[in-house]
Order: sequence, then structure tokens, then C-alpha cells
Amino acid sequence: MRVSSFAKALAAAAAAGAASVSTAVLDGTFTTGEGVTAVLSVLGALGITYAVPNKRPSA
Repeated sequence: MRVSSFAKALAAAAAAGAASVSTAVLDGTFTTGEGVTAVLSVLGALGITYAVPNKRPSA
């Protein structure tokens, strides 16, 4: 099964965003700082995961 770099990056961004948002709302509020942290975690996961190449399948 071959997973594209973009699909891999979207999955990582979704996981990072969900983890960040779920942690941020544990106290019942969602502040601006927590929102910025969530956005930066999603963008970081997108960029870093997209930049790392997939392992080439062995012959």
C-alpha cells in the first residue's frame, strides 16, 4: 500500500490538532493562546510530515 506524502501529512495534522484542542478544552475554556497553539501544532505537523520522504518500497 502506497500512501502519498500529502495524505500522510493530513493524518498527522489531524492527530496533532485533535490532541491540542482536546487538551485545551479540558478546563472548560478555549483561550486565544490555546487557539494559536492548536493552529501552530497543525501547521507544524503538516510541514514537517510533508517534508520527510516516504520510505522506498524494497524490490
